[in-house]
Amino acid sequence: MSIRKWLVPGLYILFLMLPIYWLLNMSFKTTNEILGGFSLWPQEFTTENYVAIFTDPTWYNGYINSLIYVLINTVISVSVALPAAYAFSRYRFLGDKHLFFWLLTNRMAPPAVFALPFFQLYSAVGLFDTYWAVALAHCLFNIPLAVWILEGFMSGVPKELDETAYVDGYSFWHFFGRIFIPTITAGIGVAAFFCFMFSWVELLLAKTLTSVAAKPIAATMTRTASSSGYELGLLAAAGALTIIPGAIVIWFVRNYIAKGFALGRV
Repeated sequence: MSIRKWLVPGLYILFLMLPIYWLLNMSFKTTNEILGGFSLWPQEFTTENYVAIFTDPTWYNGYINSLIYVLINTVISVSVALPAAYAFSRYRFLGDKHLFFWLLTNRMAPPAVFALPFFQLYSAVGLFDTYWAVALAHCLFNIPLAVWILEGFMSGVPKELDETAYVDGYSFWHFFGRIFIPTITAGIGVAAFFCFMFSWVELLLAKTLTSVAAKPIAATMTRTASSSGYELGLLAAAGALTIIPGAIVIWFVRNYIAKGFALGRV
């Protein structure tokens, strides 16, 4: 019985980890070995692919650029979403449900719909090929998501907490910063995680709104073609490194995500 209990989860975890293992396996191979045949581990182990990434400014600057605009976007999205989610959670006003639904429709629209308008707008105001261009563009999708997540957490906090704070003489911002925000720390962690991940993996807007100075790693990875074809080992090494930031974020917010699932909002 104990074997059956762990067999299915074990097979499922193995199935999920197989692509990651294969990516790591390819990252320590040369392109010729990858194309030459099938092997479960590198026959000629090499770290040249990782050395190329860490010594070539085109590659490591791509990671730095991506991290900068992702962090900017995460801070802006969560900061704007906090008061907006509080308003939706605590107050009832004309058109509140329609406005809330309209916010979510921005998350439903594909990025390609907004790529050309953003490109023309940012080119006109001088924001093209900057971190702010991508960070602000991603806010269109991440702020509604953060508002939706945070509103669920805030609705789980009794309104009596607000009323008690006002009776005790707290101003709104003093109450909001000193009492309310620490109460929904789990929700902020979940919202920040999803904003980070959606911004980190988004490619179309990041590639369209940058060219050289702020080019992200995803755009760099699409330009590895040479006269002999794609450098598959280099691509695999770059892909393996892109997993690390997301894995670090997941490690720090893993408990908050569990609470989000418990509340039924994630």
